[in-house]
Amino acid sequence: MLAGRIATADPELAEAVGLRVDSIDDLPRLEARSEPPRTLAVLGASRRAVGLVEAIAARTSWRVLPASPETHDPREMTELALRAEVSALLLGASEPPGPDERSALDDMTALVAAVARRRPELQIVLAGPIASRSAWIDGIGESSDAMAARIHEAPPLKLRSGPDEPLRDLLERLLPRTNETRTSAVRTVVTLADVLGRRIELVEIGLDGGLRALATPGVADQGPVAVAVRSARAGLIDLDPEQGTVDSVLAWTTGSLDRHRMGDRLRDLRANPWADASGDGARLRLAAARAALSRLVALTPELSAMPAPDLTIAAGGIFTLAPGQAVALAIADVIRRAGATQLAIDHARLLGPLGTIEDPDERRPFLADLADDLLAPLGTVIVIGGIPQVRRRGASVGTISLDGDGPAVAHELMAGDLAFLDLQPGDRALATLVFRDVVRIGRRTRRVSVPVSGGTAGVLVDLRDVPLRLPDRRDRRRAALAAWGELVWPGEST
Repeated sequence: MLAGRIATADPELAEAVGLRVDSIDDLPRLEARSEPPRTLAVLGASRRAVGLVEAIAARTSWRVLPASPETHDPREMTELALRAEVSALLLGASEPPGPDERSALDDMTALVAAVARRRPELQIVLAGPIASRSAWIDGIGESSDAMAARIHEAPPLKLRSGPDEPLRDLLERLLPRTNETRTSAVRTVVTLADVLGRRIELVEIGLDGGLRALATPGVADQGPVAVAVRSARAGLIDLDPEQGTVDSVLAWTTGSLDRHRMGDRLRDLRANPWADASGDGARLRLAAARAALSRLVALTPELSAMPAPDLTIAAGGIFTLAPGQAVALAIADVIRRAGATQLAIDHARLLGPLGTIEDPDERRPFLADLADDLLAPLGTVIVIGGIPQVRRRGASVGTISLDGDGPAVAHELMAGDLAFLDLQPGDRALATLVFRDVVRIGRRTRRVSVPVSGGTAGVLVDLRDVPLRLPDRRDRRRAALAAWGELVWPGEST
């Protein structure tokens, strides 16, 4: 059907590429697919030890199920380790074991050894001095080569105050190698950053997981680099929404749904992700996306500490259902950096498939050709930080003017306000901001000029707190969210 439409719309192009309806199956394909996360059981001899390892495992593509003697009895931990859905088991311990671990560590070690013998398909990760303990040696017995191949040792927990890459890399390597969308999307963003010569941040929210990556173009003799974190915890909706998704979504909604009714709506949404995708359904999805993005940001403080990127890309079907201004506001609500960034959407879902071209030298010209059409521009987000608290909300703090392709635009900026300025897709301008006091926008200044580009959201100037501080009281929080939402969601709120 698609081949026929292309041939009808542009017969010469179809002839040039040899496109015929009867030969569509012979064309080369690029395929990437999202896969449900695999389950990792995380065990430890104390709640503290489990928490240390769980915090690292949550920054991977595994769905994490934690357990310790303080939260589960021996029967429950045994049942957890023997579940068919559990593909790998991680036992963590400090070196030397802390006082809270010593009494139960040998029992936990013996349990994991017994499970390893009982389940020959299970991958076992030992983080810390476990393989040398007599409880492990006695429990595992004489291990075969096959058993030794699926037992992996990782650094002890005393290193957890430092970089967590060794354990994260080990856990990611245990996953089967496939054309998984998030892995391949990172490759695309790295090459795109190098092609455009710009720092690019990618945030992707899917049903079962999320991705945050920041790519920097190559300089001198160094090639482009990226820092990426994939997390099953940043999925749109948990398998069981009552385990946390409900409360986090309610925190971003303005309607009167109670906890039970919200749980029912989220279960329906998980069962039918594309049903009721307009109106209130789109608002509910964007509230869930804010909650998921908040979890992803909490897991990636090292990325939040970096300067604002030149371009931020939002990926995932959730961001294609809402108006551009609503998407821009949702991202500005959660990713709070003082600075300016252009915003775009992976509207055609091409970042994943293009990353399946494994050779960077082959991928680069491909992306160079597609660069102008690959992303849908939303506009530019400018977040202003450091506005003195003595300035009352609604008081004038400065001005912004746009000088570019269209007519000049000037706007007065108010403390704590949001301002949307029209700038059409494809248009560019120079935004000049002048403030009465010193503020932060990449640096501390009273006057700054930044290049901006247009889109469906235009230019968003955000003068709210950095980080965003919302009222604790539910009614006041709703009122604040509703006031901001009226700018981008005309009509009744969810």
